[in-house]
Amino acid sequence: MTPRILVLTAGFGEGHNAAARALAAGFDRSAGPGTARIVDVFALASPRFNAAARSFYLRLINDAPKLWSRVYDWIDRSNLVQRRLWIFRREIRVLADVLAEFQPTAICCTYPLYGYFLEKITRDAGPAGPMFNIVTDSISIHSLWWRARCSGWFLPNDDSAAVLHRAGIKPAFVHVRGFPVPSFFAENASRLSPPDLAGGAAPRVLHVINSGTRNAAETARRLLAETDWEVTCAVGRDERLRHKLLGLAARRSRPTQILGWTDQVPHLLMTHHVVVSKAGGATTQEAIAALCPMIVSQVVPGQEEGNYELLRRHRAGALAETPEAVIAELRRAFRDRGRVWREWRAALRPLARTDAADDIAMHVLRETTSCNGSPVVMPAVRHA
Repeated sequence: MTPRILVLTAGFGEGHNAAARALAAGFDRSAGPGTARIVDVFALASPRFNAAARSFYLRLINDAPKLWSRVYDWIDRSNLVQRRLWIFRREIRVLADVLAEFQPTAICCTYPLYGYFLEKITRDAGPAGPMFNIVTDSISIHSLWWRARCSGWFLPNDDSAAVLHRAGIKPAFVHVRGFPVPSFFAENASRLSPPDLAGGAAPRVLHVINSGTRNAAETARRLLAETDWEVTCAVGRDERLRHKLLGLAARRSRPTQILGWTDQVPHLLMTHHVVVSKAGGATTQEAIAALCPMIVSQVVPGQEEGNYELLRRHRAGALAETPEAVIAELRRAFRDRGRVWREWRAALRPLARTDAADDIAMHVLRETTSCNGSPVVMPAVRHA
């Protein structure tokens, strides 16, 4: 049987979409073009409502992080989703239609709610095939990821796998394979790297500015005021900020780039010494894959706390939540021809899994073949 892999994602945080794209590409490399199909059921079911919900989510996590933290913790402790699945009846109906049309041999979810949707569909219409969760968070993993039935979980690191073990998930169902990142990292590992600080090269600093990043303009201004560093600022779709920074960059003698939206972030990460950014799932994991230490300038309570905690535990970066602290940490990293920076970079090596997408794809394809489409399912873990 020709494999057909359905990759389910959602636009509530770029980590879900980034993992889905990389994973689908891994399936296509492993089993041929067109093997995987990416579907965002939320966008299909209610495009306008989905756009409004995504906008509200971004405003909530950026403008009211303490409120978001309370909401995140409350849902983590409750059975709200299981008891209120009727709220998602349109999404569940659309997913059932996608399953009937595509007839996947396996399903991979990079967003946790799909496990509950698939449980509902399975109860009403029978098994949909093996379903795997590709967990996009580290350490501070929401219980939604493991409380629905699943054929297996793929975790980005051992620290995160330990969370599922403590929750009662049997080790045989927990696979540490890394976070799916673009193949660019593996393909260019021997070709791209930042210049040698020990040899006297100027430090290269990459500043990635996401929507809602606090102190972004002031941090960028202070970076551009440094005379010894090469600086690249990627401001996304904020054209107003881009034009402002272009004016500051014109006065610098060191090489400087002010970028809008760009698809060159993997290349930038591999050629810069440090990235300054909020602790988003995709950014953190791609920085790890690039061996580019992070100065974390902002942590969204809940899902992003674990991303920084991973770096903290392994001494592979620093937290600096004010522009002054960012500059101080960068100076510390580059002092003595980059002594601290070299320690951070070395600490990232055991965490980097640039082949995660291909590894996960091959595991799913093997397991799907071995069970002939019949899922081996771990019982759900229920909270009291």
